[in-house]
Amino acid sequence: MNPANLNPAEYDQYCDDLMLAIEEAVDLSGEDIDYETSAGVLTLTVEDNNSKIIISRQPALQQIWVAAKSGGYYFNLLCSDDVESNWVCTTTGETLSELLNRVCKEQEGGDVIFDINDV
Repeated sequence: MNPANLNPAEYDQYCDDLMLAIEEAVDLSGEDIDYETSAGVLTLTVEDNNSKIIISRQPALQQIWVAAKSGGYYFNLLCSDDVESNWVCTTTGETLSELLNRVCKEQEGGDVIFDINDV
């Protein structure tokens, strides 16, 4: 997989689609998680304990950043020859879907299925 080289409009579209897919996954999950979007930042709040997962776009680096109780994570959009694309963590190698699933469980937000790899 190679890093995607997107123009600013393409990056913005990927991020818009991604944020919408995350919101839809939360809605479909039935879990008690609230979300709010402001200035390119999506904040997920686990209502039971008020813990937060913050997902932000970083246009200058063409990355997505995630802040959770377990730490900060940086994601690059990687593309393969078969047209599949995934946001992949620079330190853990997890896809964004895998990491969001994990941190929601860790923060007692339940089992949310984020199937957002090829958005």
